[in-house]
Amino acid sequence: HNKMANQVNGNAVQLKEEEEPMDTSSVTHTEHYKTLIEAGLPQKVAERLDEIFQTGLVAYVDLDERAIDALREFNEEGALSVLQQFKESDLSHVQNKSAFLCGVMKTYRQREKQGSKVQESTKGPDEAKIKALLERTGYTLDVTTGQRKYGGPPPDTVYSGVQPGIGTEVFVGKIPRDLYEDELVPLFEKAGPIWDLRLMMDPLSGQNRGYAFITFCSKDAAQEAVKLCDNYEIRPGKHLGVCISVANNRLFVGSIPKNKTKENILEEFSKVTEGLVDVILYHQPDDKKKNRGFCFLEYEDHKSAAQARRRLMSGKVKVWGNVVTVEWADPVEEPDPEVMAKAILFVRNLATTVTEEILEKSFSEFGKLERVKKLKDYAFVHFEDRGAAVKAMNEMNGKEIEGEEIEIVLAKPPDKKRKERQAARQASRSTAYEDYYYYPPPRMPPPIRG
Repeated sequence: HNKMANQVNGNAVQLKEEEEPMDTSSVTHTEHYKTLIEAGLPQKVAERLDEIFQTGLVAYVDLDERAIDALREFNEEGALSVLQQFKESDLSHVQNKSAFLCGVMKTYRQREKQGSKVQESTKGPDEAKIKALLERTGYTLDVTTGQRKYGGPPPDTVYSGVQPGIGTEVFVGKIPRDLYEDELVPLFEKAGPIWDLRLMMDPLSGQNRGYAFITFCSKDAAQEAVKLCDNYEIRPGKHLGVCISVANNRLFVGSIPKNKTKENILEEFSKVTEGLVDVILYHQPDDKKKNRGFCFLEYEDHKSAAQARRRLMSGKVKVWGNVVTVEWADPVEEPDPEVMAKAILFVRNLATTVTEEILEKSFSEFGKLERVKKLKDYAFVHFEDRGAAVKAMNEMNGKEIEGEEIEIVLAKPPDKKRKERQAARQASRSTAYEDYYYYPPPRMPPPIRG
């Protein structure tokens, strides 16, 4: 042991100044030091990790094999640097320290790749304020390298039901990069009880990524949060953007062979992705045996859809020998009341022989029409009065015109943001009917859920 201590002494002298030299008079090791050496860690790395065990920052039992294996793959200098960073990290709210260490290693590798120096750790949150917030609310905070999660679930005194479902989550954007829960929570809890708040973090800069997701315990609270906080000036000149977030579990997939059936598609995509529950397919107006060369894939949850999207976009996965095009399907939004006051019907599945005149004749018996516009196998019928439109929809839906059963839904004008988003995409695809966004065959399956 003496000889080893000397050798350590020899190394201790060469340690860089910013690394604390070890107390070399007596190097004491915990019983885990030997295990670390046996696991194949270089001696200095094992010693540094053992020191961290001794400080009580993390216990040997907290580290799983994955972390040790990952550490072993670093060269000595890298491993020491990673451990130093880990040691300086604020671990007060880190529940899974092993995963956190893995996150530190992953970030270190990304930095190496970019050739950017490890930034001096940017000023984190004001711990005293965070502590005061947690004491006041009784919520937990779990920090990983990629996000800070407040609550989820909240304390029983706040809400003890099951996890809230669709329509209870809001997306918060344009958050100043050095802002944390101590400023966000007091603002958003005014809208109603929070289930969880997930602030996304950028491990490379140590700051937040400028956005967060907040799930409320009820839909009403989520809608209230949009009213209260959208465009709210959280700091001088800094306005938040808040909208209802739709955990999207539907993908749009193009480049599908036109002769494939729903069953073929379901089978084929189930082979290469997990959690696929449904395929939504449209047929060509003049040939019911052929699809339109695209479909929508519905997954059991957002996570499965996101993983499927990554796999399909990787270019490694081929479907029927082709690489397919994939993007998120636009969520079906709840139309707002003003929109519902409009009186435009979207009529689809029209036979090629159906003209605007035929439609005008069929629909005008329900009330006065403003205009009728037919495109491909669908049309818009504008009524002056909403009551007449609804009556026409109820009576005409499923009726035959020129030998084809027609389908009718209320058409839906666009919201502005969505139109801008769509414009970019639409440019590369067919041109849309200018004035109205609806559930058109080329873009969006009909609403299934409600």
